[in-house]
Amino acid sequence: MFLHSSISTTLANRFDVLVVGAGAAGLYTALCLPESLQVGLITKDSLPLSASDWAQGGIAAVIDPSDSPQLHIEDTMQAGAGLCELAAVKFLVEQAPSCIDSLVQMGVGFDRKGDRLALTLEAAHSRPRVLHAADTTGRAVVSTLTTQVLERPNIQVLSPAFVLDLWLSENGHCQGVSLIYQGELLWVSAQAVVLATGGGGQVFSQTTNPAVSTGDGVALAYRAGAIVRDLEFCQFHPTALMKPDAPHFLISEAVRGEGAHLIDSQGYRFAFDYHPKGELAPRDVVSRAIFHHLQHTGEPHGWLDLRPIPPEQIRHRFPNIIQVCQHWGIDVFSEPIPVSPAAHYWMGGILVDLMNQTSIPGLYAVGETASTGVHGANRLASNSLLECIVFGAQMSNLQIESAAGNKGTRGQGEAESSSFSSAPLPLEPLAFLPSLVKIIREELPQLMWRCAGISRRGDELESAIAQVELWQKEFATLEFSQFFQNLQPSQSVLLNIPDIEAQIKLWGETRNLLDVAYLILKSAVFRTESRGGHYRADFPETSPEWQVHTLVKNNQWWQSSLVGNGDWESC
Repeated sequence: MFLHSSISTTLANRFDVLVVGAGAAGLYTALCLPESLQVGLITKDSLPLSASDWAQGGIAAVIDPSDSPQLHIEDTMQAGAGLCELAAVKFLVEQAPSCIDSLVQMGVGFDRKGDRLALTLEAAHSRPRVLHAADTTGRAVVSTLTTQVLERPNIQVLSPAFVLDLWLSENGHCQGVSLIYQGELLWVSAQAVVLATGGGGQVFSQTTNPAVSTGDGVALAYRAGAIVRDLEFCQFHPTALMKPDAPHFLISEAVRGEGAHLIDSQGYRFAFDYHPKGELAPRDVVSRAIFHHLQHTGEPHGWLDLRPIPPEQIRHRFPNIIQVCQHWGIDVFSEPIPVSPAAHYWMGGILVDLMNQTSIPGLYAVGETASTGVHGANRLASNSLLECIVFGAQMSNLQIESAAGNKGTRGQGEAESSSFSSAPLPLEPLAFLPSLVKIIREELPQLMWRCAGISRRGDELESAIAQVELWQKEFATLEFSQFFQNLQPSQSVLLNIPDIEAQIKLWGETRNLLDVAYLILKSAVFRTESRGGHYRADFPETSPEWQVHTLVKNNQWWQSSLVGNGDWESC
């Protein structure tokens, strides 16, 4: 491994804006940025691999005459359990129709009923307002956006690339990132950095999220000193496939919206014991219903029975679910699907305003990694894909002048290419990733599922915090960690050891997961009540005094002022 400067000098001053993440939020953000700006789109895997690409349910919008923005606002606010920000929710709902029109114009093939866009009902929505493309809506959106991105001359895709840290100037402005790309560790500058890295579901052993969802954006922003918010609020999707050796494939909310029944092994529809809406109650309610019912019965999972839905309707609406279930030996037309809750969506994230600006100048966040205020304590189904598009569109208002290729004053630590050293670094400590990293990566998600899953207790959370803090200390003392965390922006590194990039990525993701786990655990201990996606068995009631956001910066936790939802029932 040698200090080097070839690609670093090529890319160092090429971009005006760097977008980290290439799901729906990152892709749409890149497309909406002014075309006069040079954009670097950074993705750690191939372009189509993101949680957005896995989204089955759809995207919510008021486009039917029998529906109204007021009803969509009410449904969102009710699901959010008192922590939605009314201004953000109104903005989301009011911008939705124009954003849907934009996607249609781009060529997204939403299902139609005659000459109108087809709409379906999903849990906690009072009207059918969810657009879909069979049961692969996310894939339809992402594939269309990817095609558009690849046609834009001002957007350069850096793939595969992995961001290690944000790069701050002496006065605290974000001025770029350090990343692994094409066999080098390099520093790339930009006037603005947009984090669109998605969620952190991989911190839990049972999750519907893809392997790339390791909470990178929240971890990057937190380490840089940004304010993060409401990280205890994790949504556990009620119905993930539970089959030995199978991934926790999500069985869409839309299946229950179309009429599927949630039952136990005796065929009993137990969800109505916990909420009058049964299977169509908010997700946190349904997930806890399954959790508690399985505890009571001792059964390993529940069952989702699609047989009440007409077969032709199943074939039309859920071809992907049919195919995946068939692969794992399940015939949805003749038997129910074994299901259990799994971590699915993170309501908390990096605190942003309506322009996606974080508390760090020059740093923005869009999509699941951001906390815009639209989801509160519990996300309403199919509002997340909408959030990616509505808030991604806001980046068209970014006010910077293009300076790519002609940077003037260099930020703290940035150096002319001639100052990059070419002296070799010691190779032995970095030739192999320490076994501790792999142990943490395997054991941390299991610890989090046990202690910070659907039902939490203070003593279990405190025990998990102690273990995570121990791992963090051990992790920080590794020579691998010391090397990469102490590199300066004047240093670019040629990675000429076999398989070293994959090892650095595993090290970096594990570092991020440790940070994310610590933030979730500490936030869950801090909030001594139950609300939305956060359930404390030792504090099972919702407290009016806790109608506040949990705010975190530099290992300091505090409450916001009381969240004033305003008169949202008549707004």
